[in-house]
Amino acid sequence: MSAPSANAAAVASDHRHAVAASFLGWTLDAFDYFLVVFALGDIAKDFRVTRAEMAFAVSMTLYMRPVGAFIFGLVADRYGRRLPLIIDLIFFSVVEVVSGLAPNYWTFLILRALFGIGMGGEWGVGASLAMEKAPKGARGVLSGLLQEGYATGYLLAAVCYLFVFPHFGWRPMFFIGGLPALLAVYVRVNVRESEVWERTKSESWSTLGRALASHWKLFLYLFAMMTTMNFVSHGTQDFYPTFLKDYRGFTPQQASYIAMVYNVGAILGGLAMGYYSDRVGRRRAMVTSLALAMAAIPLWAYAPTTSLLVLGAFALQFMVQGAWGVVPAHITELAPDNVRGFMPGFAYQCGVAAAASIVYLQAVLADHFSFPATMALTAFIVFVLAAIVVAAGREHRGLEFGIVVPEGEAGRLEGWEAGRPGRLEGMKAGKKGRGAH
Repeated sequence: MSAPSANAAAVASDHRHAVAASFLGWTLDAFDYFLVVFALGDIAKDFRVTRAEMAFAVSMTLYMRPVGAFIFGLVADRYGRRLPLIIDLIFFSVVEVVSGLAPNYWTFLILRALFGIGMGGEWGVGASLAMEKAPKGARGVLSGLLQEGYATGYLLAAVCYLFVFPHFGWRPMFFIGGLPALLAVYVRVNVRESEVWERTKSESWSTLGRALASHWKLFLYLFAMMTTMNFVSHGTQDFYPTFLKDYRGFTPQQASYIAMVYNVGAILGGLAMGYYSDRVGRRRAMVTSLALAMAAIPLWAYAPTTSLLVLGAFALQFMVQGAWGVVPAHITELAPDNVRGFMPGFAYQCGVAAAASIVYLQAVLADHFSFPATMALTAFIVFVLAAIVVAAGREHRGLEFGIVVPEGEAGRLEGWEAGRPGRLEGMKAGKKGRGAH
């Protein structure tokens, strides 16, 4: 094999390992999170607390995710992507296992808060590592694959609940959640550091701080977008198993089967719309998905038969996660090189915290109003809000990561429209300097 061919093969292998590690990390993160979602009512009975109190435990995990994104994101921009990712995987694995040993509600609540720190740290570090290594022409579809680790984790949690819970209860499910510790070994052995980070890293904490402060307007936009997108995700997923069991009367096993079906839809949607975004643009793909999701609400919430309900759930999650599949590529392309480990992940997790109340709100409303009306109305409102915020932003589809923008070019790049990256092709990489913004 010639030297160029060998180098190309090594680069391809490296980006595959990075995407695989980030996908698996997010999969296992979501798996651990959704174990609580599925077993929410059963854990509440064991701890003798209300359903709303257990829903607050779910919200607590979401509230703490920005803390993890803040800590691990800063470390990722200062010292590299690999080490914080490895530490994070081990940390949340240990917390998950200990959650299965919690003797009471308050201990469990504290552990879920700690788990939120680990969960918040994983996405931003993993996404920046994967997207910086992914070929820019396939960034959208690989973004869809990465993000649908979340739906895959949800699917695995449904399988675990179906086969483990009836025989052993909820505690052993959390012991299985220790698997991400093994993934840390995979990252250590197979994943190399991001070359983009090595070229554009900040030389000191003060330099990094100034870089972050200079992009505060971008952060506020990303925060607004991720808040609405998290309302979309958590408002249609977290309370739906409870809706299926408590209102529609399905057994835990039946609810698990339905969750498997709509999470297959979510995975397919993320891949399809991620691929679509590589061709038509990130914003157009996301807004299209959100608009089509609105059309699925009646079947998702009001279907008169089980088959139509399953069809509605499949279609709605296909579109919800179709929009979400574009997110990793979209927000990492918007983020400047030297703050990409921190800004997308922290904005994402701040959006999670801002949207965390949706689970508790739905639980309270469902106790006073029609359960289907609660689900349908909240879904419609958040779909509209998310579509408006996404459409109001800009995008940098196909942006070349790790380039140096010559003096005088930065201003023109502000108006750079998606789908026209040609002007960047000739810019040389390898010099330290200002990022793309």
